[in-house]
Amino acid sequence: MRWLFRFLSLWPLAALHALGGALGWLVWALSPRYRAQFRAHVAQAGLPFEAARPAIAEAGRFVAELPRLWMRPQGESCLRNVQVEGEAHAVQAFAQSRGVIFFGPHCGSFELGPQALAELYGPITAIYRPARKAWLARLERIARDRGHLTVVPASLSGIRLMHKTLKANQAVALLTDQVPPEGLGVWAPFLANRLTP
Repeated sequence: MRWLFRFLSLWPLAALHALGGALGWLVWALSPRYRAQFRAHVAQAGLPFEAARPAIAEAGRFVAELPRLWMRPQGESCLRNVQVEGEAHAVQAFAQSRGVIFFGPHCGSFELGPQALAELYGPITAIYRPARKAWLARLERIARDRGHLTVVPASLSGIRLMHKTLKANQAVALLTDQVPPEGLGVWAPFLANRLTP
């Protein structure tokens, strides 16, 4: 599978996005379970289906751009695909010498975020849940460990390493919807009051 990722990483981003858009709709057409889950999530969000419809192709586009993000040469910058805002806030936070936590959700190209942050503010440590399939877990580990970016599993040892990173006044990237293994976390209504209209 790694050879396929390497091959696709050579494609232009526009071609990958075209392939991914078609892939998103193909999965939609072939998987009744995915369709039901997608519709349930849309209903739970209180959106009409037509408002969420573009997300079907976008999910495929995200998957299709992974080879380019994961397999690009180590020295090649990813910042040409990134628009940065609010840098002064990060600089101010680092000046307080307590480390900085960058939060983001599992939406859009969440793989690009930690790579860009590592280029801008590295070193940075990001937490992730390893894939269940062994070949994908190996590929993730190889692809995500880049210059100034260290990835750690969503486990107690990973949390300890992130705590150590913050104490060293370095950055941590965390997806806010990560779910820890049973018994290692507590559900909290973080930002719940700010998200409701």
